[in-house]
Amino acid sequence: MCSGGLGGGDVLDEVAALVAERNRIDARLARAVRAAELSQAPERDGLRSMASWLRGHCRLSDAAAARLVRTGRALEHLPALAEAHDTGLVSAEQMAKAAEAVTPERLASAVEQGVDLAVVDAVLTGVAIEQPHADLVQVVQHYCNALDPDGPEPDPTEGRSLTLARHADGSLSFRGHLDAVGGERLQTALEAHVQADRPAGDERSRAQRLGDALVQVADNALAAGSLPTLRGHRPQIAVVIDVEDLVDPAGGPNAGRMGFGATISAARARWLACDGAVSRVVFGPDGAPLDLGREQRLMSRHIRRAAELRDGGCVFTGCGAPTWWCDVHHLVHWIDGGETSLENSALLCERHHTKVHHGFRVERQPTGTWRTWRPDGTEITTPAPLLAPAA
Repeated sequence: MCSGGLGGGDVLDEVAALVAERNRIDARLARAVRAAELSQAPERDGLRSMASWLRGHCRLSDAAAARLVRTGRALEHLPALAEAHDTGLVSAEQMAKAAEAVTPERLASAVEQGVDLAVVDAVLTGVAIEQPHADLVQVVQHYCNALDPDGPEPDPTEGRSLTLARHADGSLSFRGHLDAVGGERLQTALEAHVQADRPAGDERSRAQRLGDALVQVADNALAAGSLPTLRGHRPQIAVVIDVEDLVDPAGGPNAGRMGFGATISAARARWLACDGAVSRVVFGPDGAPLDLGREQRLMSRHIRRAAELRDGGCVFTGCGAPTWWCDVHHLVHWIDGGETSLENSALLCERHHTKVHHGFRVERQPTGTWRTWRPDGTEITTPAPLLAPAA
């Protein structure tokens, strides 16, 4: 950390030195990720890819994990640029941009066209070391365009994207991009609801009316029952709330928990319950039949629903698969005398359900947390959260 007594020049020198050191560390990290990928190391922890391992065990975002994997692969095809990265002259961001030039598809095109990749490597290295980042972006784009001057066949789905961001209060922000045809379809659907819902004295802004229309489109799709099923069940909005909070007018502001993790007030939950089905899920003998003993092998919808509420997704360490990707697994297998009950169940995605039938093991602790063991008996763990330095 910079000390208060450093002069302006000294501080800038330290900043430059730290950037170079970060670049060197990023290079080592990318090489380690690639080595782990080549050795199929994630399989040791029951995961399929380094990207999924980085997300589950290092808490990287989808984009950051994918970028790091791509960079590791690019180092093999651009040795001069990789060496500059090793020495701290090139940043991870520059490597990620250069990696766009050596995707499998573009490498194949380069071979077909007789492109000397060593020349490309040398050019990219010179630009990355000596010129602004914007110049590197242009050079990479120029090279990619030259490989395919006519451009790819038009695919409208490539121009469509939607990113959802949930905030602490449960509200949702989103941004996206649609091609011309997709945009026209969305606007047509929204405008139909906007124009059909214009009561006298309506003071909503245009943006508010469009927001209400989007929610109405979702409501109609859910109510119609024509959406794809999720693990054999129709998709539906779910709110988990204690019965005391549901009937008590004084219920707190965060009394209900929704399917994607948002919390809502008891009043809001009561409002949803007015025109929705209310199911009682009781973890005991006097409610839904959570314990079916040995009379039934398959988990009932009551047990599945209770497991979804309890587990929230795949319980295998390092996996974040949502409930609708999961099966309900017998912890003690049925064939070994295990009962069909909530206590003997765990939510596992398809991949990890297979893993636990091939030597891996999951176990629920008295605290409610889950732990996972490899076939050799060692436990799979994720790093503890980083602690802030002591003041």
